[in-house]
Amino acid sequence: MQAQDFDNWSPLTPDAVAARFRAFPGPWWVAGGWAIDLFVGRQTRPHEDIDVVVLRRDQRALHDLFPGWKLFAADPPGTLRPWSVDEYLPPSIIDIWGRPSLDEPWALQIMLQEDDGDDWRFRRDGRIGGPITALGVERCGIPVLAPEVQLLYKSKSLRPRDEHDFANTLPLLNQERREWLAAALVLTRSDHPWLLLLREAKAGFPRPT
Repeated sequence: MQAQDFDNWSPLTPDAVAARFRAFPGPWWVAGGWAIDLFVGRQTRPHEDIDVVVLRRDQRALHDLFPGWKLFAADPPGTLRPWSVDEYLPPSIIDIWGRPSLDEPWALQIMLQEDDGDDWRFRRDGRIGGPITALGVERCGIPVLAPEVQLLYKSKSLRPRDEHDFANTLPLLNQERREWLAAALVLTRSDHPWLLLLREAKAGFPRPT
């Protein structure tokens, strides 16, 4: 099997990810579409892969967490190369792909999050960020990326699945989360179509923060 076989996936389940990452020494969060569905409380669409976010500074611990696995660094533009245990990945490399062996499908994608101590920083615009302690929420015992942060990452491409995720999440966002996302979108794209929907959304939904 070739390392560049990007579409061959048999992703871990969120529960399997949680079982593996309980031994991780730093914070971590399920991300992507699964983060949205875990926040919503049900699976709303198929998921071809599964994403996990860790802080860049904790990356070396990933090799210990996945002994024997084949881990690949995603070098832009669109190539994968083996990631050696003694290499510290620079900010230009965001993604790590993992599979149990070269003969098995991809099982998860790990994304490296930038921080400057106690705060995380949005990689596309350093003006956006916040406390690392507020970067996630817990659902069903699993840390997931905060929905407003995940939607900010999804706001760039506006693929049908991103629109689907936004529509399912919007009614469950409290006022603080809606206002944070709106403020971030104003900085990144002031004419973003989600802004009007965020401003029109009503408060008072019972989803806990």
